Amino acid sequence: MSYLEAEKLEKIKNALERIKFGSVLLTIHDGQLTQIDATEKVRFPQKKSSQPKKY
Repeated sequence: MSYLEAEKLEKIKNALERIKFGSVLLTIHDGQLTQIDATEKVRFPQKKSSQPKKY
């Protein structure tokens, strides 16, 4: 494995370890990895309302 391949794998691993919820998108051009996008989702707990919603 070349240094460049190991570096790419390390960056993918870091992106996966960094987020708890979300996605990691790998962009490939001509069979080569060109970009890594990591999107993290953060969810906030909602307060429970004692009154029903009015529509």
